[in-house]
Amino acid sequence: MAKKAKEKKETPMMKQYNAIKAKHPTAMLLFRVGDFYETFGEDAIKASKILDIILTKRSNGSASAIELAGFPHHSLDTYLPKLVRAGQRVAICDQLENPKDAVGVVKRGVTELVTPGVSFNDNVLDTKRNNYLACVNFGKKNSVGVSFLDASTGEFLVAQGKLSYIDKLIQGFNPSEILYCRTQQEQFRSHFGEDYTTFRQEDWAYTLDFAQEKLTKHFGTATLKGFGIEQMEDGIVSAGAIMSYLDLTEHHNIQHIATISRIEEEQYVWLDKFTIRNLELVRAQNEGGVPLIDILDRCVTPMGARLMRKWVLLPLKSKVAIDERLNVVEFLTQEEETFDKIQQNLQQIGDLERLISKVAVGRINPKEMGQLKRALQNSVPIKQILLESGNAHMEKLASRLNLCEFLIEKIENELLENPPHVTNQGGLMQDGIDEELDELRKIAYSGKDFLRQIQKREIERTGITSLKISYNRVFGYYLEVTNSHKDKVPEEWIRKQTLVNAERYITEELKVYEEKILNAEGEIFQIEQRLFLELVQSATDFVAPIQQNAFLIANLDCLMSFAQIAKANKYIRPEISEETDIDIKAGRHPVIEQQLPLGEPYIPNDVFLDDSDQQIIVITGPNMAGKSALLRQVALIVLMGQMGSFVPASEAKIGLVDKVFTRVGASDNLSRGESTFMVEMTETASILNNLSHRSLILMDEIGRGTSTYDGISIAWAIVEYLHNHPNCKAKTLFATHYHELNQLTEDFKGIKNFNVSVKELGNKVVFLRKLKAGGSEHSFGIHVAQMAGMPNNVVIRASEILSHLEKDKVTEKTSERMQEVPKANYQLNLFDPIDPNYNKVKDLLEKLDINTISPVEALLKLNEIKGMLG
Repeated sequence: MAKKAKEKKETPMMKQYNAIKAKHPTAMLLFRVGDFYETFGEDAIKASKILDIILTKRSNGSASAIELAGFPHHSLDTYLPKLVRAGQRVAICDQLENPKDAVGVVKRGVTELVTPGVSFNDNVLDTKRNNYLACVNFGKKNSVGVSFLDASTGEFLVAQGKLSYIDKLIQGFNPSEILYCRTQQEQFRSHFGEDYTTFRQEDWAYTLDFAQEKLTKHFGTATLKGFGIEQMEDGIVSAGAIMSYLDLTEHHNIQHIATISRIEEEQYVWLDKFTIRNLELVRAQNEGGVPLIDILDRCVTPMGARLMRKWVLLPLKSKVAIDERLNVVEFLTQEEETFDKIQQNLQQIGDLERLISKVAVGRINPKEMGQLKRALQNSVPIKQILLESGNAHMEKLASRLNLCEFLIEKIENELLENPPHVTNQGGLMQDGIDEELDELRKIAYSGKDFLRQIQKREIERTGITSLKISYNRVFGYYLEVTNSHKDKVPEEWIRKQTLVNAERYITEELKVYEEKILNAEGEIFQIEQRLFLELVQSATDFVAPIQQNAFLIANLDCLMSFAQIAKANKYIRPEISEETDIDIKAGRHPVIEQQLPLGEPYIPNDVFLDDSDQQIIVITGPNMAGKSALLRQVALIVLMGQMGSFVPASEAKIGLVDKVFTRVGASDNLSRGESTFMVEMTETASILNNLSHRSLILMDEIGRGTSTYDGISIAWAIVEYLHNHPNCKAKTLFATHYHELNQLTEDFKGIKNFNVSVKELGNKVVFLRKLKAGGSEHSFGIHVAQMAGMPNNVVIRASEILSHLEKDKVTEKTSERMQEVPKANYQLNLFDPIDPNYNKVKDLLEKLDINTISPVEALLKLNEIKGMLG
């Protein structure tokens, strides 16, 4: 009874609101009321916090007050992005009829459901990044399907494979929102955690029959064979669920989603999520850091920047495809005039890809339609330049560019040069395309001339020389006659007002014309709006060719970017080889060299790896000497080369790599109960379980998260495993501070020792950052602590402890224990027998000035002597 009483007290508008809200319970409902979008209840509480707007309460006819928060409707583009970026799904409920014409409650309905993964709003989207909606489907037999849709561009991708592969794709594509089946919630959260914005769908959307019907109906095909995905059942299910989600979010005009493509795992270098993170390909790990993409991306079009991101995450494995890119980059570095001409036109293109998507969904505004025309106009000279280039790949690009002359001409002839953003305020269309529009414009905008003609005619007809025609809001247009001429007023004039010195009259002719003027402007707006919508409809015929143009221009833009950085940063063309050797001369780190202080050169290094004589390089050297940078630079040079970019080196021969694995840096995942060492071991296990013969592996300080002997044992065993693997001779750079691993080179043919050299000047260490053959015997960790500003007492005490520990560990008992370690074709020999070296020690002691040497330096020298003797 109480519930019924409450319902009776609800206003008709609140009943309407509650009915619409019930259809979208998980979304924040923006309810249009007059000139405002209002939120109620829990939505209002959330909105007030996210948007920093005032939260009020109002009864709205209900038994108790309800929270209320709103903002002006014209501020939607300001507030909507804030809600979406906060992870909210937002249902926009508009008035579907003119309130003046409404009988009872104004008809309302949800016109769009904006989510983090589905948006066309420029203020929500990042121009340099795709806004992917992903869907994950856990299939049978450990197979997982995933699909990625960027609704703002129409790009639709699908993949299927093991969970590790799907995890890598999710990490790389970094979707704004992920869909999954409600019944698979535990699987999803256990594998992907809760770091993503997600939405659970009902299980009926995750069946193969439903997905196939949904996709074939949308694409207008009998089967999915033409897309090459017919065997990817788990991927098909995920793609069908995405299409279902578009229906749910009221996105029905989606003809720009014209195809679906498979992500072909075999075409691209495998980069697992750890490698993408550790190499900082698209995101820096530390605040203020610079990812590789910031160095490579000099694109001048947004779609070029988005494609560059894919190229960075998906380096190629085909020598033919890589060389094709390199040929264009080389051509563009040599032909400055051609480069400049293309660049001038590219800069005028803008975001052609998203503009044509807006055409397809009917969301393009007049200003953007003008931008579309200019983009197409600037594509014309680009096509001509490419055709005349003499470069085969560029000529092939040109042959596929569609000039769209008809559409360019239509927009040029119908749309004004600088139209406004909105369609309902006029000033859109050219004269001469609609007779009624031209006539109304004459009436509305030539009114003064017409009134002067009437005034002149009536003065001549009546002889009233002082006759004036004026306007006010009460009478509209009127004739004013001074009292001295009122006897000349014709009978058909109607008196409306008497003044002290004059009389005011109206005529039937003035009333008709007044009505025409007042109605003309409104009719002009309606006609122009209709004509613009017809123009947009005509443009939809060009969605497919313009999408292709956008893709081709994005490709060209990326290659132009590669050429630009090659010249600016003195990169060279790498030689891509089907062999397995990696031979880099004077290689440099592409990011670090750009961050050095002005005038400070980057120290280059040579690195050679093959699968026989120098398969594994064990790199020792002190902390801060540059081991980690050296490891990363080798991987980045290889990946840049396989992207089709020139590389920072004097020479580079790159035997094609199919997988790159890294284990560098310290991190933990405490929220999931994983320590730094656990994360390190998890990443290392992933590497060892996914090796291939063409893999490139970077390992930095393996085992440092546990005790010294545990760490040495694990590191030693890993190097042995990589070297002795029966099928996969993965090329490996293994940086370590365990100098004991230097012993490995004596037991294994394919392992070589190198060190990053340092120079001691007095009690200081100078890091030379130069790689040289041979192992290092010192870590210089205490020196680094001193350089970091560690209190002097701590440094001195650390030196004493180090000396004590190193003395204690060389004992007969320890040596005997090490002799008992089981052998696997090598001897784990941590401590060499004492080598009598009396003369060298004597010379060193004689050179010391005991009166001036500092305590720290004395301890370090003592430690050096110990090293010479033991």
